[in-house]
Amino acid sequence: MPWIQIRLNSNARDAEALGDELIETGAVSITFQDSHDTPVFEPLPGETRLWGDTDVIALYDAETDMKLVVAQLENSPLLEAGFIHKIEQIEDKDWEREWMDNFHPMRFGQRLWICPSWRDVPDPTAVNVMLDPGLAFGTGTHPTTSLCLEWLDGIDLEGKTVIDFGCGSGILAIAALKLGAAQAIGIDIDPQAITASRDNAQRNGVSERLSLYLSKDQPKDLQADVVVANILAGPLRELAPMISVLPHEGGLLGLSGVLATQAESVADAYRAIFEIDPVAEKEEWCRITGVKRF
Repeated sequence: MPWIQIRLNSNARDAEALGDELIETGAVSITFQDSHDTPVFEPLPGETRLWGDTDVIALYDAETDMKLVVAQLENSPLLEAGFIHKIEQIEDKDWEREWMDNFHPMRFGQRLWICPSWRDVPDPTAVNVMLDPGLAFGTGTHPTTSLCLEWLDGIDLEGKTVIDFGCGSGILAIAALKLGAAQAIGIDIDPQAITASRDNAQRNGVSERLSLYLSKDQPKDLQADVVVANILAGPLRELAPMISVLPHEGGLLGLSGVLATQAESVADAYRAIFEIDPVAEKEEWCRITGVKRF
């Protein structure tokens, strides 16, 4: 069916409230878009991160009287009189097919491919992880996930135990298992991430070797040979004492979810315990790796 949308400019303080008002006028969906293409972090579970200047885009059925919608918005305390707006007709498409066409098999490092289930596997002899976009973060498309996957592909995981701290979709834990790890442990604060990781592990035939815990339930004495945490710079700094105890002495640590401007401060939070490698960078995002000192 055809659609029509209205685009309004707002800010981080008012954008969500404006979105709620647009829903009340009959909008079927709301999208928040950065007005200046400012890079932001992936949000924490249950959190909506907005930019300083935010376009609020509301989608309506094409039969909607947009003059009436604009008239209702003129009474909004969140908008100034004579507010600027743009109304556009949206081409009718098979949106599900459009969405699926955006995901292709992706190669990371020398051996590893991440493949959506509706695509043919490019190399049956490679290490193939079948993963579909879902409720939890992590499909390999984001540079931070890519950096972590490339790191895992480049280290010896044979027979090792790996902890994926902030497992999201389980992509890193599952990749580690298919790259030779004997056991993987996924930890997350979001129950949806635990469900997604379990489902993806079953799809890839590794569920018997993957243990999953909500962070509040993880064993106190948990340790592993390799620990990877692809979350956010703030939590990586704040949780450094908790994350630092997870690798064995001589164990490997990989951290991502960090912008280049934040890499030094995150690395500093771990230097006392880890020998830190040179930082790897991709599209303004970084990966910090190191070895735990004896």
